[in-house]
Amino acid sequence: MARKSPDSAVSSCPSLDWGTSPWVIEFNATRAELPTALDVAIIGGGFTGLSAAAWLCHLAPDQTVAVFEATTVGAGSSGHTGGLALAESAAGDLPGLGDVLAGFANLLSQLEISADLNLTGVWELSRSEPSSMISPISWFDSGELRAVQEVPGGTVNPGKLVGGLAHAAVRRGALIFEQAPVERLVFGKSPLLTTLGSQVRAKQVLIATNAQSLELSGLAGEAQPKFTLALATELLSTSQIDSLGLASGRPFYTLDLPYLWGRLDGGRIIFGSGLVHLNDWCELLSLNVTSGKAAELLADLGRRVRALHPALNGVRFTHEWGGPILIADHWRPVFRRHRQSSRAIVLGAYSGHGVALSVYLGRWAAEAIVGRRDLPQWTGD
Repeated sequence: MARKSPDSAVSSCPSLDWGTSPWVIEFNATRAELPTALDVAIIGGGFTGLSAAAWLCHLAPDQTVAVFEATTVGAGSSGHTGGLALAESAAGDLPGLGDVLAGFANLLSQLEISADLNLTGVWELSRSEPSSMISPISWFDSGELRAVQEVPGGTVNPGKLVGGLAHAAVRRGALIFEQAPVERLVFGKSPLLTTLGSQVRAKQVLIATNAQSLELSGLAGEAQPKFTLALATELLSTSQIDSLGLASGRPFYTLDLPYLWGRLDGGRIIFGSGLVHLNDWCELLSLNVTSGKAAELLADLGRRVRALHPALNGVRFTHEWGGPILIADHWRPVFRRHRQSSRAIVLGAYSGHGVALSVYLGRWAAEAIVGRRDLPQWTGD
């Protein structure tokens, strides 16, 4: 790892081979000249960064805003999530958080984004908890697994969400630079980014890299990445879906371990699991889901899914993928000033609730950057 001064941060770890998700992201950044100065630089082209960019340009169209993405927009966790839109945060309803799902839906409406958002509710599954409902699901997974409660939430198409946010940001004047990793960030009177062999001065910075570039965000040693896995079945028949109890289209997740989540996507079902712990986040980011330990974990998930119900016996999987999510203290999202600069905000560590929460908090970050809102109460910033 490169040496760094106390007022700088260096991005140093390799990128993960995430595998192949079923989502399609329809966006290609237009080539533009790299600016030498900006009002706001956003590092990370996922849900958080793109949401913040679009809303910043909506609120303050006179400000210059650019997103710097190391590969392509949505290439990280945003384009590889299962697309479950969950309420609140993984830590529950935090002080001042507000209605995440309503805010998420409102932002998509205001930005004119169509991403197949469907807030029909989410089933919580359990092997041991008492049920408050008649369960349409009866699966075997370390015991009988049944739906015990329905909670607010639903699903969204992650590919359409990433593409929609990117197009909304560009339409409002944001610049998006793909294949533009920020290799160094020097803090001082105003932050200085190094990317593509050039330096860019910014008045303010939003670091939205979540489980990647933890040195850049200052979260190395403070938040823990966990490896999650997912796969998509081939198209199933209506009778198979009915017998599985998923005809309503409601997604699900388990309350107890071993963890399992899933959703219907057209005629296929996406199943996911986790959370696999690795000792070092650079080790996690260097995993290849097509070989070694990650491939073994995906094979285990496939065997587990096929054993859930006779309707899944022998089912073929068309997509297999995985990647890191970030978990911080008490499962609370990180939303604070960078430890080394009051001009940089760090946002991430959604702990599995990132689909709706990241977009919702990206909007909040934009409002904080232009002075229309304070940072949240739970961070102590």
